[in-house]
Amino acid sequence: MSSRLSPIDTAKFVAAKRACDFVEDGMRVGLGTGSTAAWLVRCLGEMVTEDGLRITGVPTSARTAELARRVGIKVVSLDEAKWLDVTIDGADEFDGELNLIKGGGGALLQEKIVATASDKMVVIADQTKQVQCLGAFPLPLEVVPFGWRTTKALVEETLAALDVLGDHGTLRQMGDAPYVTDEGNYILDLHLKRIGDARQLALVINQIPGVVENGLFIDICDIVVIGHGDGRVEVKDVNTGVTREDRIEFMENDNLFRDLGD
Repeated sequence: MSSRLSPIDTAKFVAAKRACDFVEDGMRVGLGTGSTAAWLVRCLGEMVTEDGLRITGVPTSARTAELARRVGIKVVSLDEAKWLDVTIDGADEFDGELNLIKGGGGALLQEKIVATASDKMVVIADQTKQVQCLGAFPLPLEVVPFGWRTTKALVEETLAALDVLGDHGTLRQMGDAPYVTDEGNYILDLHLKRIGDARQLALVINQIPGVVENGLFIDICDIVVIGHGDGRVEVKDVNTGVTREDRIEFMENDNLFRDLGD
C-alpha cells in the first residue's frame, strides 16, 4: 500500500481503480467531475496508453475534458457520442437506495445529462460519502443569472413547506465573484441538513422559474463503488441488492500519481 497517499486519497483511488472493471474495449464512457472522478480518468488513461484500451470519453466539464486529453483518452461531445455505455462519476452523498447529492464540483447539469444518457451509472466514492439520510451536504441548484435573487427567494419560500430541516440558500462564490458553471449559470447551495423526501423535493424545486436543475440524482445510479483507506472496496448493485467486497493492492506508478493536486 502506498505510503504517500493519505487514507482518503487511497479510498478514492481504489474506488476508481475498481470501477475501471466496468469499462470494456470500444465503450463510450461518461467521465465525471471532481477529485474522485479525476482518479478514474487517470486510471483509464493508463489503460489506454499502456494496455491499448480503446474508449471514447464524454466529459462532464471542461476540466475533466482537459485531464482526459492529457492522459490520452479520446474525447467527444455527447451529441457526437449520442448514447453511452456507462458513466462513472463521484458523489457528494449517497443513501441506502443509491440516491445521490451531486454538484459540489459545480458540474451537476452536465453530469445529470450525461448520466441519464447512459445504459449504466457507476458512482465511485470514499466511505465518508455514505449517509443514512441525504441533506447534510448542501444541495446545489444551477440557476440562470437573470433574477437569481428572486429565484433564491422563491426557492426558500418553497422549502418552508417541504420535509427539510433548513430553508436557506447561499450563492456560490469564486473569489469575489459568483461561481459560473460551464453553461454560464450560477449555483445556489441549499443548506437543508436533512431531506425527508428527496423525490418530492427534486420535482417541486425544478418547477420554480430560474432553476435549471437540482443536484438530486434519483433512480439514476445503478452501482456504487465504495473505497476505504485500507484498500478495501465494496461494490453495491441497486438492481440485484448484492454487495461484494474485495481489496485493491497497488504500488505507486510515476505516471498515474503525477499531479496529485488535481
